[in-house]
Amino acid sequence: MKPPRFRYDDPVTIEEVLGLLASHGDGAKVLAGGQSLMPMLNFRLARPSHVIDINRVAALATVTSPPEAGLRIGALVRQRTLERSALIRERSPLIAQAMPFVGHLQIRTRGTLGGNLAHADPASELPAVMVALGAELTVRSAGGRRTIAAEDFFVAALTTALAPNELLTEVALPPWPSRTGSSLHEVAKRHGDFALGGVAATLTLDAQGRVAGARIVCFGVGPRPMRVADAERSLVGGAPSAAAFAEAGRLAAAGIDPSDDIHASGTYRKRLAGVLTARALAAALASVTERAA
Repeated sequence: MKPPRFRYDDPVTIEEVLGLLASHGDGAKVLAGGQSLMPMLNFRLARPSHVIDINRVAALATVTSPPEAGLRIGALVRQRTLERSALIRERSPLIAQAMPFVGHLQIRTRGTLGGNLAHADPASELPAVMVALGAELTVRSAGGRRTIAAEDFFVAALTTALAPNELLTEVALPPWPSRTGSSLHEVAKRHGDFALGGVAATLTLDAQGRVAGARIVCFGVGPRPMRVADAERSLVGGAPSAAAFAEAGRLAAAGIDPSDDIHASGTYRKRLAGVLTARALAAALASVTERAA
């Protein structure tokens, strides 16, 4: 349970971090909250030559709300900060709804948004939330910056579109639409465990109370967050009802192909996705009313 030898770097600016990544590439690992990296080091599943600790880079730990621009969240913002923030609850309630499912209080106190997303565990809640919200992720290197849609950022289990010399610096969220509700439902063996399966959903109504838009993202049932477009399309233009939500659940289950593992069968996860889709949509509809009250 001892990590391999590595050189420890402790930069204080983004530019310093990018310079270190440019110099060391695949040989470097970034340390943010450490909730995934430290166990991997101690089990020697990761053997970097350099560990770059970004905890003193204050520019990565901000939450801002530019006029007409939604939210901008730095990669180093702690998960507990997201959970407790009134601004997050008001401007992006799905994040606040998801946070209590993320690990335990001690983990959320140290864990960061960027670290969770860069780790890209397919059973993790926050990657699915970012896809459901249509987030855009800013990544930087010594050579410049680029923006990646959350839907394109997660490539496979524990694999993202980040290059070895790039750092995830910020997550941009669009403005929260009017008459929109959201919800996250999951099933885990114990509270705080990774989900056997889960669904993050948003639901937007038009002025007549019909469905104007929906985003449904399943997690824990594939190698990355799985957006189920057929289920989303089935809702648009119709009345939000239990029957419509059940049909969306059926289409969600049909749109995924989970595999068996030691925790659950693919058949179980497929059924779970359908049931949780209907429940998440019903809860999202209820939250529209709550926000309007």
